[in-house]
Amino acid sequence: MKAIRERDIEQYLVKRVKSMGGEVRKVKWIGRSGAPDRVVMLPERYVDGYYIAESTSWVELKAPGKRATPAQRREHERMGAMGQYVFVIDSFKDVDALLA
Repeated sequence: MKAIRERDIEQYLVKRVKSMGGEVRKVKWIGRSGAPDRVVMLPERYVDGYYIAESTSWVELKAPGKRATPAQRREHERMGAMGQYVFVIDSFKDVDALLA
């Protein structure tokens, strides 16, 4: 069985987001080490009869079992303090949870 890589999770994320009418952008940060590498933008939608407003989330993709580095965790906390949503994703299951 082929090992799942970060690239596989990224492709799955992009496919799922596009199927929902959203967009995924890769982000290059200048002078900001540890910042998330993707931004996920979703349109407004209804899930199980509940309205969900449009949303934007920052995503740090990792290979399965890998975690954010201390520098990444600090940057994610800074962004969270500014009201930003930052998710570290290392599996297909995490992608599904983000988009639920």
